[in-house]
Amino acid sequence: MTVAAPKLAPPTATAALSDRDTAVLDALASAGADLTQPRHVLYFLYFENGDDAAAAAADAKHAGFFAEVSEPLPEYPDQWSLICEKHGLVLTAETVRSNAELFEALASTHQGEFDGWEASA
Repeated sequence: MTVAAPKLAPPTATAALSDRDTAVLDALASAGADLTQPRHVLYFLYFENGDDAAAAAADAKHAGFFAEVSEPLPEYPDQWSLICEKHGLVLTAETVRSNAELFEALASTHQGEFDGWEASA
């Protein structure tokens, strides 16, 4: 059985996508999403303390994202979560790659972990 590659909006520049990003796009395409249309996208990060999470949230807001820090759950007392989101993103290869690079950099700068992203179908 052959699976068609997801239809991406035309990229603005040549961009190699990670396997993780390709898997998300494949899942969206399998769910019937037209990836040339704007959609709501969420990015997930985790930090060991609230100060680092808040600093990363401020940087994400400066980059144009809504960002919300949540206190740790009782079962994960040293894991502050940061969810960053934006409405109206078209998932071009360049957008997917550059946003992944942004959140990887935020995680690295603020001693956190970028756990991936999802988008509305």
